[in-house]
Amino acid sequence: MDYKDYYKVLGVERTANADEIKKAYRKLAMKYHPDRNQGNKQSEDRFKEINEAYEVLSDPQKRNRYDQLGDSYTTWQRGGAQGGFNWNDWINQAQQQSAAGRGGATYRVDTTGFEDLFGGGFSDFFNAIFGGSAGGMGRTTTRTTSSTAQTTRLDPRTVAAQGLEQRVSISLDEAFRGTQRIVQVDNRRLEVKIPPGANTGTRVRVAGGSNGIKQDIYLVIDVQPDSRFERKNDDLHTEIAIDLYTAVLGGQVSVGTLSGNVMLKIPAGTQPGQTFRLAGRGMPHLRNPQNFGDLFAKVKVSLPKNLSQKQRELFEQLAREK
Repeated sequence: MDYKDYYKVLGVERTANADEIKKAYRKLAMKYHPDRNQGNKQSEDRFKEINEAYEVLSDPQKRNRYDQLGDSYTTWQRGGAQGGFNWNDWINQAQQQSAAGRGGATYRVDTTGFEDLFGGGFSDFFNAIFGGSAGGMGRTTTRTTSSTAQTTRLDPRTVAAQGLEQRVSISLDEAFRGTQRIVQVDNRRLEVKIPPGANTGTRVRVAGGSNGIKQDIYLVIDVQPDSRFERKNDDLHTEIAIDLYTAVLGGQVSVGTLSGNVMLKIPAGTQPGQTFRLAGRGMPHLRNPQNFGDLFAKVKVSLPKNLSQKQRELFEQLAREK
C-alpha cells in the first residue's frame, strides 16, 4: 500500500491552517466537480481524491493521526527505506495508544458522506488508517432505499464534552430544501431532519435521554461546493452569459435558481460585470425558513468570434458613427 500525501493533493503546506485548507479544497472541488466534467472519469477520480484529503485534513482528530503516520513514514524513508513500510505494526500501535487514551475502550464511528453522493468509497490507504478491518476512526457507507435518506452509524468514539459529534456532508440543494439522515446507534435507527438553510458548521442535535440514547449526538453539517453558485451567508452569487446584441439592445435571459428558472429583464446598454439582484432567490434563513436571501447574477457578455461579411460591415459602420 502506498502512502498518500493529502497535503500535496490539496496543494498546501503541512503547516497550513484550517482556512487555508478549506480555501484550497473549495477551489479544487469547483474545478473537478462532476457537474462541470460530466463523463470525465479522470476528473471524477481527482474529485474523490480531493474530498478524501479534505475529509482528513479538515478534521483535527484525523489530521493529528495522519500527521503521526507521516512522521513515522518519513523516519522510515530517511532510514534507507529497506524493505516495505510495516503498515500493520503502525496501525496496531496507533490503535493501542488510542485505546489507552480512552481507558481501554474500543469504539468506531461509521459515517456516510461524499461516497454516498458520487459512488465508490475511500481509498485502501484511508480505510487502513481510519477504518475497515484495521479498526480506527472508521468510515463506511450504508445506503438506504430512500433517495433522500442516508445512514450515519455512530458508536461512542468521537466524544466532545457535550456528547458525540460527527460531520455530515450535504449538497447545496439539500441545504436549500432541507433533508434527512438516518442515524444508527447501537442497532437503533433514528431519522434526523436537517433543516432548510443549514450551512457549513450548523449543528443538528439529537437529544439524549430518549430512544435508548445515553448522551446527545451532534451532526455537524458540511455543505459541499456547488459549481453553479457561490454562497455567502444566505445570499447566492452566480454568473449569467448574454450575447452582445442583448447587452446592447436589451432583452430577457433565463437565470437558474435553486427553486427553478426565472426570466431576468436585461436593460439596453448593460455592461460586462454588471450585477442584478433577484430578491428572495437565495437560501432560506435557518431560523426562519419562510424568509430567503437574495441571488446576485453577474453579467458575462459573450462577444461574437466569427463575423459574416455583412456583420463586419455593420460593425464598421457603427465604428465610423461613434
